[in-house]
Amino acid sequence: MKTNQKNYLNYVLGFIFCLLVRMIPFRPPNIEPILAVQMPFSRIFGGLLGFSFGFFSIVVYDFLTFGLGIWTLITAMAYGLLGLWAIRYFKNKKNNSLEYVKFALMSTLFYDAVTGLTLGPLFFHQSFVVALAGQIPFTILHLFGNSIFAYVLSPRIYNLLKKKKIEIKPLNILATSKI
Repeated sequence: MKTNQKNYLNYVLGFIFCLLVRMIPFRPPNIEPILAVQMPFSRIFGGLLGFSFGFFSIVVYDFLTFGLGIWTLITAMAYGLLGLWAIRYFKNKKNNSLEYVKFALMSTLFYDAVTGLTLGPLFFHQSFVVALAGQIPFTILHLFGNSIFAYVLSPRIYNLLKKKKIEIKPLNILATSKI
C-alpha cells in the first residue's frame, strides 16, 4: 500500500475512533478526542480534510444519535473552522505537546464561546446569564479533556503519520524549574 493510502486509512480510523469514544455511554460531556486528532490531521492533510474531520465528526454523531438540528450546523462549522485555524497556527510550530495544549486551550475557549453562549439564547430563548452560568462547568470539563488528549495523543498521531520515532517524555515541571 502506498504511503498516501496508508495515511488516508489512518484518517478514516481516526474518525471512527473519535466517533466510538463519543458513543461511550455515560461519558462526561466534552471529554472526547476530536480536537486532539483534528490538530495533527489538519497539519498532515490540509484545509479540506482538516475542516471535514471536525465538521463531519459533529454531523455524523448527531445523525447517529438522532440529535440533528440547527445546533448541528453551528457546532459543526465551528469545529471545522478549528481545523482550518490549526493549519495556520501550526505552520511554523514544532510537533510537541506544549504547542498542542496551547492550541487546545485557545480553540476550546473559542468553540465554547461561539456555541455555548449563542445556541441557548438564540434558539431556545435562554437568557445570556443562564447560558453563561451553565457553560462554565461545561467549559472547564472541555478544557481539561482537550488538554489531556492534546498532550497525550496529538504529537504521537503526527509522528505516526509522518513515520517518525515516537518519543514519550514524562511531564516533569519541577525538574525544569530552578529552586
